[in-house]
Amino acid sequence: MKITSTNAFTIALLAALGMALSGCGDSQSEDHTTDRAGTHTHTHTDGSVHRDHDEGGQMDHDDHDHGDEVALDPITIDGMTIELAQSHGVVAPGKEGHLVVKLPYNDNGATVVRAWIGTEDRTLSYVGRGEYAASHDDYDIHAMAPDPLPENTMWWIEIEKPDGTKVVGSAKPMME
Repeated sequence: MKITSTNAFTIALLAALGMALSGCGDSQSEDHTTDRAGTHTHTHTDGSVHRDHDEGGQMDHDDHDHGDEVALDPITIDGMTIELAQSHGVVAPGKEGHLVVKLPYNDNGATVVRAWIGTEDRTLSYVGRGEYAASHDDYDIHAMAPDPLPENTMWWIEIEKPDGTKVVGSAKPMME
């Protein structure tokens, strides 16, 4: 394949996007390590250790800590009351947010839960897919906030049940 300036630009853009999406998104991070199991950890400048990235795809989210989780108001989606908590601080432009979603039923992680920060149409939003944590019976989701944040920014939660039905709802995030 002949590399043209357009191809070179596209390759560079994709590489930069991949690097941006693979990190925690916290410019305060300073020390990154990977253990034998392929689990990526990093230490923030405040000394907190963040263990949310799984280089091998097999991360067990039952034994990690995201700091103080703050309960958000419960929401109702399709008649289900959903409990939510947010950590990583307030939602800020271009930063990673963390949402914990507790469904009113237990199917041992068979439901697919996705969340994003922004508007319902997902414009400029990074959609995170929940990791089921059996010990808490909840879903752990990381998503990057768009920069700039749109007016009326919300956490949007999509629940895809094992039968394939999807429902979507939103919650007000903690913001600056």
